[in-house]
Amino acid sequence: MRIQVVRTGGFAGIERRAEVDTSGRPDEDELRALAQLALRPAPPGHGADRVRDGFSYRITVDGRTVSCQEPSLSEAQRTLISRVLKEGA
Repeated sequence: MRIQVVRTGGFAGIERRAEVDTSGRPDEDELRALAQLALRPAPPGHGADRVRDGFSYRITVDGRTVSCQEPSLSEAQRTLISRVLKEGA
């Protein structure tokens, strides 16, 4: 399974990309389960919930993509984004 995260926005507006291939990893099952939860859209927030200069994300898992933004990330999205940006290339 390939998991890609693209982060845009923030104060500087710089795009950051990272990708993880879960094949053969000891945590493959954990990442697979997390990715399936992260593909579910988070409940919609209110317009007032948007954070000025906050980050927006695109999570793509094997061709399926969900877009989300701070502060309306689900816990699964937040965890997956953090891991992929930290561990991915």
